Order: sequence, then structure tokens, then C-alpha cells
Amino acid sequence: MPIIHHHIAELRAALKPYRSQQRIALVPTMGNLHDGHLELVKLARQYADIVIVSIFVNPTQFGIGEDFDSYPRTLDDDVAKLATVNADYVFAPSVDEMYPVLPLPTSVHAGAITTQLCGQSRPSHFDGVGIVVSKLFNIVQPDVAIFGQKDYQQLAIIKQLVRDLSYPIDIIAAPIVRATDGLALSSRNQYLSDGERQAAPILHQELQYLAQQLIDSKNVEQDLETLIANSSKRITAVGFKIDYLEVKTAQLESIINNKAEKSQAQELIIVVAAWLGRARLLDNQLVTVY
Repeated sequence: MPIIHHHIAELRAALKPYRSQQRIALVPTMGNLHDGHLELVKLARQYADIVIVSIFVNPTQFGIGEDFDSYPRTLDDDVAKLATVNADYVFAPSVDEMYPVLPLPTSVHAGAITTQLCGQSRPSHFDGVGIVVSKLFNIVQPDVAIFGQKDYQQLAIIKQLVRDLSYPIDIIAAPIVRATDGLALSSRNQYLSDGERQAAPILHQELQYLAQQLIDSKNVEQDLETLIANSSKRITAVGFKIDYLEVKTAQLESIINNKAEKSQAQELIIVVAAWLGRARLLDNQLVTVY
């Protein structure tokens, strides 16, 4: 079983003997673990000798009216699952341990990248992510950290954070883990009713279809608005309320007209967030077009 630490000083003391000769990996989570999280731990094991999984429902990234109080806390079950993938340590601090003062007088702002996509409907969310990830990086001081690609905007922000604050940490993006019908695994999937769960896979199906449409399009920029509108109609027809459905460059920049040769490949990302009942689902699809 992994060793559990609830206090920062205890975890630091436990990790100190490893730092000179062994690589340390961090897998940050909010708990309520599923197979997607376990794949992150397996990937971490490929890059490091010691794997720490943090389990902390972070209040600073939840907005007013969001599900902080109802977010599932399942520490015992989580630790049992982590034992099956050989995690070494679990860091499960209290809110008071992580934040002796709330609201925080210190903040971490990632700039323009946070104002789009999820940042439009959750304006304080990524500031909360920035501060908790910064704290976890300082507490654990890992050599490598693993984040899932499902939260694509978060992944991009963390890469920017590491670059701009000069953290000596390799950020590894883990592929999206999906159910057999294509739905991206998420702790919030449990909010779905049986009927909603049957409808939910259309989100991934529509991203795949839209990706193929972009590949087949003779002029991506010219056709983009129509393609997105058609996909949006099919997604909302089964009960989704779309927060956003957009196509960006892989760096989350707008697609703009340029003088590049037609044969030059362009890496794009289709990103979506949509509500189905109580569940806000995220998904994305990378696509290369010419």
C-alpha cells in the first residue's frame, strides 16, 4: 500500500533521502480516482523511481455555485486503487494545511491563455489551478509531473507556468483514457443519469467526425464556422448544452490566414466543453490538416 502523508513537512522529510539518486514523479489529482488516473500513475512509473499522487479537492479553483462541497471524497478507495498500480506515496493534505490563510493574499496569473475556453465561464478557475500546482511543485519538488490531455487548456497553462517560473520539471501529457464507447473518463461522469450516459458518447463521435471534415476541407478557415455550427446542432439535439466548441492551433491560438504553402501541415485541436444534466464534460481531438 502507498504511504499516506497529510502534512507538508512529513512528505518533504520522507522524500529527502531519494532526491540525490532517484527520480521523483508527481501525479496531481482531486481524488475520486478512475482508470484514467491509474493510467497517469502507470505512465509516471515509466519516467521515475518514486511516484507521489496528490489527492486534494482544491477550493481555489471552484467558483461560486460549483460543486466543491459535493465533489466526491473517496480517500480510502483511492488509496486501495493506487496500491494496484504501485504508487509509493499519497499526499492528502487538508485545506488548512495547504492554505493557512483564505482567501489567499498571493496569486498566480497565467495571462491571456486563461481568458478563453473554460476561462470564459469559469473566470477564476485557472488562477486557482496556478496556485495549487505551484504549491504542489514546491512541496514535492518532482523531476517529472504527469497531467492528462483531456484538460487541454490546463495542460497548456501548466507548461507555460513551468517555462515562465523556471521549474526544473518535465511535464508529460498523458493521452485521454476512454470508455469502450469513446466517452472520456472523468470523475464527473458519475453525475450522469442512465439516459444521459447513453447519449454522452456523441461528444467524442462528433469530434472525430469534425476532425475528418477539417481534413477533407479545401479551405479550413472558410468552412470552419459552418462545420462547427453543424456539429453543435447534432450535439445539442441529444440534450447537451454547449459551453464552447472551437478549433484552435495546438498552442491554443486562433486560426488565422497566413501565407504558408498549402502542403504545410497545420496542427489543430478541437476543444469542447458541454453540460449534460449536472455533468460538465470536456473532450478534445488533435488533427493535422494541410
